[in-house]
Amino acid sequence: MACEGNGISDERIGEALIKEVIQEELKEVPSEEVPPFTPLIKEVQTVQEQKIVTQLGIMVRIIGDKLQDDKEFQDAIDGMACGPSSMSEKFMGLVDKVFEHGQITWERIAVLFYIAGRMAVRMVEAHLPDSVTQILRWTLDYFRNTLLSWIREHGGWINSFSELARVPMRSVSSLSSHTSGLIIIFVAGLAVGSIITWRLARST
Repeated sequence: MACEGNGISDERIGEALIKEVIQEELKEVPSEEVPPFTPLIKEVQTVQEQKIVTQLGIMVRIIGDKLQDDKEFQDAIDGMACGPSSMSEKFMGLVDKVFEHGQITWERIAVLFYIAGRMAVRMVEAHLPDSVTQILRWTLDYFRNTLLSWIREHGGWINSFSELARVPMRSVSSLSSHTSGLIIIFVAGLAVGSIITWRLARST
């Protein structure tokens, strides 16, 4: 079970990470029309939590950089953003693909957060900035209702660092029926970040 001592909250970290990932992706399409996220998010309350969020955000960006090169993956995101079904149906269809057969892993959680960011970009590009709030809300709801309990049962976000550093390459389920799998490669800096954060948590 997760230990949320020393002022660390897995819920706050997860929510802040979702916010950071989406905002980071939105930097490529600046828009004053995007509504503020703060009312929906539990903000981090300690320096420790912020450092963990920062390190996790770097890891998600590493994943995103690898996935940007996968054309079929990006086409799948585009399909989710402009398909005929409702936005909520498209989002849940995407979630089902990421967590195919109900399988949750740290990598898949990171992929979902990255996808939420990419979908937010697509909405702003389509001049539908209000949809960004919906994407954020759906991602938060899924995190709170489904992922948070799994995260706590697997040692909390702190444990994600050691897991990801120990397994430098894994495949995740395809978001497209024509893609056999997406390979995520974590660079050496990932392990360094995990050690720094682990030591920070242990020293307080």
